[in-house]
Amino acid sequence: MKKKVPQIDIYKTGQNIKHIAQMNGMTVKDIQEYLGLASVQSVYHWFAGRSLPTVDNLYALSELFGVPMDVLVWGDREKEFCFYCTPAYQRFIMYYKKYQKLKAAG
Repeated sequence: MKKKVPQIDIYKTGQNIKHIAQMNGMTVKDIQEYLGLASVQSVYHWFAGRSLPTVDNLYALSELFGVPMDVLVWGDREKEFCFYCTPAYQRFIMYYKKYQKLKAAG
């Protein structure tokens, strides 16, 4: 039996990176400057699903956002690998949203 090779969904990966950047309060310009890119176009291309960051840039983004590289990449792997499906991630999001509300109110 031949196992299906997982594929990266370029569009979902870009949207995921965009979402994580927004959750961290970072702009496209912040990402461009952190990575030392010549312009913001590369970042916009990632967000739109036109291209993927290089492995080096994924590694740097994982450091910037404080998440493992695997969290940034979205693909069609088996559900058991889905980080966003885990109860731990769902709790994290709930606490993060509460933190953001408290921060805004305080």
